[in-house]
Amino acid sequence: MVFLPLIGLVLGFALIYLANITVPGDYASYLSLATLAGLDAVIGGVRAGIEEKFKSDIFISGFLVNTLLAVLLAYLGEQVGVDLFLAAVVVIGGRIFLNLSLIRRYWLTKIALSRKEA
Repeated sequence: MVFLPLIGLVLGFALIYLANITVPGDYASYLSLATLAGLDAVIGGVRAGIEEKFKSDIFISGFLVNTLLAVLLAYLGEQVGVDLFLAAVVVIGGRIFLNLSLIRRYWLTKIALSRKEA
């Protein structure tokens, strides 16, 4: 159950790669930000699964809302001449690194405890 979001991410990337989809350059920044927000949701889902707090409805709604909000902020920033794209990348990137560090700490603690028991 913990790795279901991660499996979905891998399958999504494989599907896009095999379908050979091209995106116009004008939309590249939006797609990259949406991908980053989606990756943040997936890693947050893995973390929630490890903490045994994963709920699929919260994951799906968070995935969709966060992705759409990130793209909307980038679009609005572009319209007013403020580069909100970079602010969103910094915030989302920080969340990804935080979640990955907590996942890593969990696994390292689990490995250390299993070595002590042996």
